[in-house]
Amino acid sequence: MTEYSQQEIEFQAAAFRRLQKHLMEDRTDVQNIDMMNLTGFCRNCLSRWYQEAAAEQGVEIGKSEARELFYGMTMDAWKENYQTDATGAQQEAFKTAFAENVGKE
Repeated sequence: MTEYSQQEIEFQAAAFRRLQKHLMEDRTDVQNIDMMNLTGFCRNCLSRWYQEAAAEQGVEIGKSEARELFYGMTMDAWKENYQTDATGAQQEAFKTAFAENVGKE
């Protein structure tokens, strides 16, 4: 495991918070399915990684709780406010992206 200085940890945390703000406030128009299809991760992945990091430190956080912590609202509220219906092409691309990036973990 790589050792990080306290300053590096603080910079990484600040970068993460900025990414979170960007995705949750500045670019709510970007759909999770598009992120997954293009980058191999989405907001849900980020909330899962947060959950996994907590578990590594002995703190158990449920999937819904982790999503609410990342999204700043319930998943149902996010979907109602920002999520659009995925096209058939998006759904097909997602199957591949999910298998390549999430399904293998």
